[in-house]
Amino acid sequence: ITGRAQIGRIPVSASIMEFSFMGGSMGSVVGEKIARALLDSLRHREAAIILSRSGGARMQESLLSLMQMAKTSAVLARLRAEGIPFISVLTHPTTGGVTASYAMLGDINVAEPGALIGFAGPRVIKQTIGGDLPEGFQSSEFLVTHGQVDLISERKDLKQTLETTLHWFVDGRDISVRRPPRG
Repeated sequence: ITGRAQIGRIPVSASIMEFSFMGGSMGSVVGEKIARALLDSLRHREAAIILSRSGGARMQESLLSLMQMAKTSAVLARLRAEGIPFISVLTHPTTGGVTASYAMLGDINVAEPGALIGFAGPRVIKQTIGGDLPEGFQSSEFLVTHGQVDLISERKDLKQTLETTLHWFVDGRDISVRRPPRG
């Protein structure tokens, strides 16, 4: 689901992954919709927000699906170059190619409590490395203590969290992006 919205009177481009449809996986259509929503952010010079809940890239689409990882990441690089903020919201679960591409590229990464966030599942990783893993190593709580997630917000508090976070980047009167001076 993509579109434009306002959060606390700040215009944003929003994308929301729908897990009930094919596990929220990213295929060519989903990747294209997200890329276009991000391009809207660029065109309108407004912040982008993506709420991720996904099992990863849509394997049935093979390389077409995997190319969406590069496409969405490339558009995010353009936003970053233009100083347009991107807030990534990670819900349970956010895994696979979505995590390996845009979901972890936020200027601010917000996670819900207890969310499973990672590339591969714990069993796959354990089999690959042949050993035990730290308890809860793919939880939002573990990731926030290790610097991969910036903050945790309950869903009921998410609107206020996003509004506050947007104000860190955006002047609400003219929607110009504030960045610290380079020096």
